[in-house]
Amino acid sequence: MMRELIATVAGLLFGLGLIAGGMTDPAKVKGFLDLFGQWDPSLALVMGGGIAVGLVAFAVARRRERSWTGEHMELPTSTRIDWRLISGGLLFGIGWGIAGFCPGPALVAMASGLGPAWIFGAAMVAGMLIHDRWVKPI
Repeated sequence: MMRELIATVAGLLFGLGLIAGGMTDPAKVKGFLDLFGQWDPSLALVMGGGIAVGLVAFAVARRRERSWTGEHMELPTSTRIDWRLISGGLLFGIGWGIAGFCPGPALVAMASGLGPAWIFGAAMVAGMLIHDRWVKPI
């Protein structure tokens, strides 16, 4: 029960933060990515805040053996930069630039009923299914 409560509260806070920060507005995201046009730097503060929170959270998590719900902590350990990481990052960036969505904000926008987010969500699921059929696990 506590696990579900913590997950729900964390998810709600994350979603509200994405909405408040403008990350669910594709026009705002595209304005941020338009470095040589009408660049809107406001999302840099949102991303910087997210990175700062993440750095603190990972620093705390590295010192813990168990999560708040009592589960064993499993943090990523790989530092390898390979073609899968680079190609995944490129595909993510291209999709973000074209659609103005990345997965988290897209799910929040879908929940708020934004039509283009549903199209992005369907394409995202299709991409995951294609990936699972095409790419062999490591």
